[in-house]
Amino acid sequence: MAQIVLTDAFVSLGGTNVSDHVTSVTINFERDEVEATAMGDSTHGQLLGLKNWSVELELQQDFAASSIDSILWAAVNTPTTVAFEIRPTSGAASATNPKYTGTGYVPSYSPLSGGVGELATTQARIIPAKGQPGLTRATS
Repeated sequence: MAQIVLTDAFVSLGGTNVSDHVTSVTINFERDEVEATAMGDSTHGQLLGLKNWSVELELQQDFAASSIDSILWAAVNTPTTVAFEIRPTSGAASATNPKYTGTGYVPSYSPLSGGVGELATTQARIIPAKGQPGLTRATS
């Protein structure tokens, strides 16, 4: 398996390609660890429970219509869900470039961050929305 250096990740929020504003992307995927130890057991026993995921993004801020601020502001303020698609590169989804998709809530948003002379940035976190399908992975 070849290693990759992220230089061309694809990120879409609400159907808008925001890749050119993304400086960092992290997809977290896990399952709850459920204690299942009973009387007579000599070692703790665990079962895997419910799945959980989140997406963390660092972005360069943009206040243009239909860009970063308008997408994230609506998601937090309304609140409404945001669909996303993330791929390691901007190429088509494939076995070596899987796409991760889902729909979730953005629980918080800092519209403006940065110091004098610095690039205006923002961060966003997307979490599962009740009633929506979970995080999916596809190769086509």
